[in-house]
Amino acid sequence: MFIVNVEGAVHKDGKWLMVIRSEKEEHAGGELAMVGGKVDQEGFSSDILERTLAREMKEEVGIEIQNLRYVNSSTFVTDAGAHVVDIVFVCDHLSGEAYAVDKDEVSEVVWLTTEQIVEDTSLPDYLRENIRLAAAVLNGKS
Repeated sequence: MFIVNVEGAVHKDGKWLMVIRSEKEEHAGGELAMVGGKVDQEGFSSDILERTLAREMKEEVGIEIQNLRYVNSSTFVTDAGAHVVDIVFVCDHLSGEAYAVDKDEVSEVVWLTTEQIVEDTSLPDYLRENIRLAAAVLNGKS
């Protein structure tokens, strides 16, 4: 079985909303990441991916989003050995000023340009690729 995870690429004023994950996080603690989280089991429901991402944005960085567009999906294995399906969406910022709501999850909020992320070879390849793909979707080139 897989854990299902969603991530949001929020673009505003020429920059992407990124977070530095808390060192307390079970997976990728202390690393740069997009906002996201695990999908909860709800039984029968609709728009579960979209609602999960909206919830995570509010809980982690205090913003509301809209107009989600699919970017890509991938799989990975966490540091603890759990298998994850990860789905990335480009999202429009609707309201709120991003900040680290819960320091146990997010230690810092940062806004970076596409170039700052894609050209930083110290960042994980998957993050650089997700932002490159998100930029293509945002610019109508996917």
